Amino acid sequence: MEMDLLIVLSTTTAYICSIVAFAFEVKGEPLAIGEFFETSTLLVTFIMLGRLVSAFARQKAVETVSFRSLQRQTAVLCDKDGSNAHEIDARLLQYGDFFRVDPDSRITTDGVIVTGTTEVNAAMITGEALPVDKRPGSLVVAGSINGSGVIVVRLTNLPGDNTISTIEAMVNEAKFQKAKTQELVDIVASWFVPIILILATTTFFVWIAVGIAIRHHDPGTSVVNAITYAVSVLIVSCPCAIGLCVPLVIVIGGGAAAKHGVIVKSATAFEHGRKVSHVVFDKTGTLTEGKLHVEDEITLVPDEQLALSVTLGLTEISKHPVSAAVSAHLKARGVQAAALKDVRSITGRGIEGMWNGDQVRCGNSRWLSLEDLPDVQCLLSKGLTVFCVTINHQPVCIFGLSDRIRPETHLVLAELRKRNIAISLVSGDDTPTTEQLAAHLNIPLTNVRSRCTPADKQDYLKTLSSGKHSRTIFCGDGTNDAVALAQADIGIHMSTGSEIARTAADVVLLRPSLNGILVLLDLSHAAMRRVCLNFAWSVLYNVVAILLAGGAFVHARIAPQYAGLGEIVSVLPVVLVAVQLRWFKREYPSGLH
Repeated sequence: MEMDLLIVLSTTTAYICSIVAFAFEVKGEPLAIGEFFETSTLLVTFIMLGRLVSAFARQKAVETVSFRSLQRQTAVLCDKDGSNAHEIDARLLQYGDFFRVDPDSRITTDGVIVTGTTEVNAAMITGEALPVDKRPGSLVVAGSINGSGVIVVRLTNLPGDNTISTIEAMVNEAKFQKAKTQELVDIVASWFVPIILILATTTFFVWIAVGIAIRHHDPGTSVVNAITYAVSVLIVSCPCAIGLCVPLVIVIGGGAAAKHGVIVKSATAFEHGRKVSHVVFDKTGTLTEGKLHVEDEITLVPDEQLALSVTLGLTEISKHPVSAAVSAHLKARGVQAAALKDVRSITGRGIEGMWNGDQVRCGNSRWLSLEDLPDVQCLLSKGLTVFCVTINHQPVCIFGLSDRIRPETHLVLAELRKRNIAISLVSGDDTPTTEQLAAHLNIPLTNVRSRCTPADKQDYLKTLSSGKHSRTIFCGDGTNDAVALAQADIGIHMSTGSEIARTAADVVLLRPSLNGILVLLDLSHAAMRRVCLNFAWSVLYNVVAILLAGGAFVHARIAPQYAGLGEIVSVLPVVLVAVQLRWFKREYPSGLH
């Protein structure tokens, strides 16, 4: 029982009644109401016209926020030196192809410049406000706009698997998920058709009674007249504005978010965003830039070269910010990596492997039971992140690393406090380092958790989510944050983190900036206001239209042949309200960009 059932019943009823009326007229006993064959054809025509108009409006609305508009459909295929150029369909490109990009045109797909210099505007993709200089060897991404130079690019990703396609795929994930609000609308819609059938039947019998008892018509005329009212009730309630009020807003809202560098993968993120009461941040790579550098290095064994070589052998396979910083530091010093066997990463702790039959480990001081070592305490007192290395459980070297706070962190946290949203900091780092950062950012120590394993972060989020109406956001970037990202009502992943964490998150920030959290919160409020407005309009329309069609007003009614126009009247306002999200603006304190 769906909306189209009402159309089938109404048009069929009108047509059958017209046949009956025509038969009476042929018999020489015409009914007062006469036949009305045109009603069925007009109904179908108006309904199809209305659906065509609303479908066109919806399509144009979605196209305005579609990433397909950034994807160039053709490419200028050429040789490595730019010769033998000819235009082809971008879908025909293959790995190893070279394509030319002319000035002021979009780059077809991801690649590496082989000849030419230029400046490229990638604001829609990376958030860079100014064009970036590019030269041979520089990476360029699909959808960015070439500047004044002519460049030849070697393809690295096919058009169906490039940056734009990846972003679009994440946006599309939200289209296949239903928010709680949509579930409510589905429940309303499931009851809607039976209720309309009951109302139409009631209208039919009421008008039979009115025709016979009050207007003193004969029974045949009263029945046919009653059918016209019942048919009108069925038709005006056919439009699908109720079914559109949520999904259309979600689709356009997702596109509007993407324009601000926020990819919403889950439809529920829009609904939960307006109810957020607590935001939990990871430390490294989230509140800080994640660009650690070694500030202090302590070697505890006579053979310094051996200790550093073993350390590099462990750390060079890891993408964790701490390991990557240590690895880069050692490589810059010219250290050669030792050949280790059975190297594996232990999430939330560190890395271990075998070297010449000895067990080698590197990671945080707690896992290696070195937190009481004087050298470790000295580095911790300076607020540094401590990284230790052991061979057969004996410490061989210790590194102290520091990180810079993101430039927008203070303003974003201040804005969250202004909105009465609590802030917490959880980290796998040592307590002194974590608490020093919390004090600098004015985060209460009661909301700080250090030395957290992935399970500890999950447990903390569970305690915050125990309230019936509270909603939590967790913002992180590393593999060890994946569990917490999945546990939170909204998991937000920083773009520079691991793929595992990105998969677990509900929202991905394309631009490594915490401003995306405020964008999500504000867009959530804007989207849900439109959902409520659309739902209210749908209810109001159906109430008024059914009363008009059913003859509740003496001097005004909707004739059955014109009831199909309700498709346009009901759906277009829903589309227009949703489309307003295209012009969503951020208005934050000075300093947020």
